Amino acid sequence: MDVLVVGGGPAGTALAGACARRGLDTGLLDPSPAQPWMATYGLWSRELPDDLPESVVAARAAGRAIAVTEHRLGWEYAVLDVPALQTHLAGQLTGVRVYTGRAVGSPEPGVVALADGSRLRAAVVVDAGGRARPLDPAARSGIPAEQTAYGLVVDEETAAPFAGPGEALFMDWRRDHGEDGWATFLYAVPLGDGRTLLEETSLARRPGLPLSTLRRRLHARLAHHGVRLPDEVHSEKVSFRVDHPRHRGAGVLGFGAAAPLIHPATGFSIAASLHLAGKVATAVASHLADGPERALAEAQEAVWPAGARAVHRVRRIGLEALLRMPPADLPAFFEQFFTLPEAHRWTYLTDRDDIRGTLAAMACLFRSSKGPLRRQLVIPALLRPLPTNEVAGP
Repeated sequence: MDVLVVGGGPAGTALAGACARRGLDTGLLDPSPAQPWMATYGLWSRELPDDLPESVVAARAAGRAIAVTEHRLGWEYAVLDVPALQTHLAGQLTGVRVYTGRAVGSPEPGVVALADGSRLRAAVVVDAGGRARPLDPAARSGIPAEQTAYGLVVDEETAAPFAGPGEALFMDWRRDHGEDGWATFLYAVPLGDGRTLLEETSLARRPGLPLSTLRRRLHARLAHHGVRLPDEVHSEKVSFRVDHPRHRGAGVLGFGAAAPLIHPATGFSIAASLHLAGKVATAVASHLADGPERALAEAQEAVWPAGARAVHRVRRIGLEALLRMPPADLPAFFEQFFTLPEAHRWTYLTDRDDIRGTLAAMACLFRSSKGPLRRQLVIPALLRPLPTNEVAGP
């Protein structure tokens, strides 16, 4: 094959389809290729790819956040219809050979070993295996910093104390759950068809805050606001790593969450993955005639140009600042962030290769912060990452 994509989630499926459309002999490997995608995917409406049909968007909503006070974010939030997204991307796999199997490593460039002992070969191999990163031997080292969340899907009337029709509550840092310890927030977004997701979220912690804690806090928060739940309600459980280093698998391109394209301050990656799929496919198609090594190098450059590498480093420093911050100070930190000019907030939350804009946003945040917060923003750039946040309690 010209290209073998390992991982059949949204990122891998989008990339495999883009490669096939450019005439590349493409394969897609996944343990369960037809398994429905269950996660909730959101992004800002301005990030929606031009070629994504409107039918894939389940809901749009005006975004707001509550830190110490309430803030209007100034742009619209979109939640994707996941079954429609899967159908749309799967429909673009014409010509792609789909393999069922579990990758366990890449013993040499261009070779993928499967759990059943077989091997697949391709000029360019892509690891789009998400958190597992099956082709990166260093993927499981150390204690990860994770975003965890526990959510319930309710009707709009039940969710009314938090988000009305056409509204999305991006963050609510109020301690309405009544507990001290590690700070969590409520995320309330419409899912379409009169449904709303209410999710208690731990933005980042090393290791991730237990789902049992988040479940308890969510029910306490809902009770505080007088919300009565029906006897049967669908739940959603979330856990993913936010501090992955860049993929270092030899002779392998990391893509999607495995790259990692996850923004450590939001957990978002779907917009970046969909936008980059075509660029990566074009890079491979344009340079494969020059040899697999050149094609892989150009694909790597498409994912990680110099600006993106620099921004990734800055974002990781920002993540360590959040992990070191006393939990009680987090609402005040986000109060400061949400008062930044809209252009700075937008750049920091969305632009993955504008290093000047990212540094300008952080400089503005630093100038507007008081002494204690300034120290908390600077120290992570000088020290090694914290090995764990257990000392902060649950």
